[in-house]
Amino acid sequence: MVYALYLRFVMLSILSISAMDGPWWQIIPEAYRLLFSLVWFVVNLFVLALVLYLAGLVVVGGKRALFSDAFIVSLLGTVFSTLFFLFIPYRLISLVLGIVVWLLLIKRFYETGWLGAVAVGLLAIVIFLAVTVILALIFGILDVIIGRFLLFMILPF
Repeated sequence: MVYALYLRFVMLSILSISAMDGPWWQIIPEAYRLLFSLVWFVVNLFVLALVLYLAGLVVVGGKRALFSDAFIVSLLGTVFSTLFFLFIPYRLISLVLGIVVWLLLIKRFYETGWLGAVAVGLLAIVIFLAVTVILALIFGILDVIIGRFLLFMILPF
């Protein structure tokens, strides 16, 4: 029970940080920014690897979808996508190159075709969104998330 309250506090804090004006990293003390970035990267890497592993199990089966392969795909995909967004000034080109690299990595490591790679990618997105909604329901912050994102999507137009 205490952990649920703590996690709810953390998630609401993250939402309030995302709603403030200006860059959110200004809240983090300068001495801890590198440590925060590294911890954030590792946590995201494991979450992404788990989602890719589950999607791979469903699409290509247990013999071709290994957690180690999912971890390598998530590591290389994250690194290449980040490099594309850092060094290519056109965001649309960076996005297309990132998607192609992700699909190539999934195709190579899961030993599947292009259609299988697209299926793994789409299923990974669906699994991630489903887990996010379930966690938001568990912690009782779904209304806050929907309110923030709906306002964010409606106001600029």
